[in-house]
Amino acid sequence: MGLLTIIRWAIFGLIVGAIARFLLPGKQSMSIWKTMLLGVVGSFVGGGLAYLIFGSGRGMFQASGWIMSIIGAIIADLIYSSVASKRTV
Repeated sequence: MGLLTIIRWAIFGLIVGAIARFLLPGKQSMSIWKTMLLGVVGSFVGGGLAYLIFGSGRGMFQASGWIMSIIGAIIADLIYSSVASKRTV
């Protein structure tokens, strides 16, 4: 895995994480790094769900890949928010 691949994943994670945070109601106090990590984790969660539901996909840039990544990031954000709120209580 080269440096360019890591940079692409970081940018993709930031975009997906920002979209997921925008779609969720309420205030999420997260740094840009946590947003980026949320997007990358969400991409893996969404990709895993898509693989389980649809089987293997083809191609690098597909609308379904973006949609499942955003859905995965929303799931990851909800889990993170739930765990973080229990920690502060």
